Amino acid sequence: MQKITFLIHCKDQKGIIAAVTNFILKIEGNITYIDQHVDVEQNVFFMRLECELTNQSIAFEDIKTDFKDSIASSFQMSWELYNQEQKPKMALFVSKYDHCLFDILGRYSADELGVEIPVIISNHNDLRSIAERFDIPFHCVPFTKDSKEEGEKQQIALLKKYDINFIVLARYMQIITPKLIALYENKIINIHHSFLPAFPGAKPYHSAFKRGVKIIGATSHYVTEELDEGPIIEQDIARVSHIHSVDDFIMKGRDLERIVLARAIKLHAERKTMVYSNKTVVFS
Repeated sequence: MQKITFLIHCKDQKGIIAAVTNFILKIEGNITYIDQHVDVEQNVFFMRLECELTNQSIAFEDIKTDFKDSIASSFQMSWELYNQEQKPKMALFVSKYDHCLFDILGRYSADELGVEIPVIISNHNDLRSIAERFDIPFHCVPFTKDSKEEGEKQQIALLKKYDINFIVLARYMQIITPKLIALYENKIINIHHSFLPAFPGAKPYHSAFKRGVKIIGATSHYVTEELDEGPIIEQDIARVSHIHSVDDFIMKGRDLERIVLARAIKLHAERKTMVYSNKTVVFS
């Protein structure tokens, strides 16, 4: 049975829910999930809907065309329609840190994330053996101040070659170029500690330890040209105290990074996130 997911947002107005649910009835669909939210301040309506099609003869592309002509145009909707049977293809960008990479590949091997991982791209060769262990193609693309333009070309060529739908920066320690961000708008997911901007630099945990912080955290967000300012997908924290060492801070922080990044990947892969005005609506 074909299963499809709608993501919709538009100006809030009367009749949206009735129009969409009547459309599902028309195409012989059975709604299995529906949720909506209204941003009162901006007067914007958001909806996520899943349904099963009982009539297998209706083509996916015909549904898209029919919905656009009969519903979306009249309500001036921004919308997306997905076939749930098609797993999105995710590229991993890594550098030298391996904790997020191991966690993602472990979950991927256990079929927990609902994605395909056709390629891993890195600016170093350090993690090649991990990719080989999981039988995933690994490409080293140098990315320095002098090789940035050529590196960007190679990255984009690889992403097109493997037909990538979205990118995850699993502790990739380079700034993503504006061109790549534009090509994958709201489709590049990053993870970092939640100390920014209070504790920037190479050793944020050491700085936080010296200040005696009581919580540490991790944040996963979509990448924008404003560094670490993109729409937030997921966050979490752990409490710490004077009894914890710097090594404890780092260990707890890395645990949080693994968990928060995995949650963000799963939310994106299941099409449960919607971006609007540099914020996210995340459906359950």
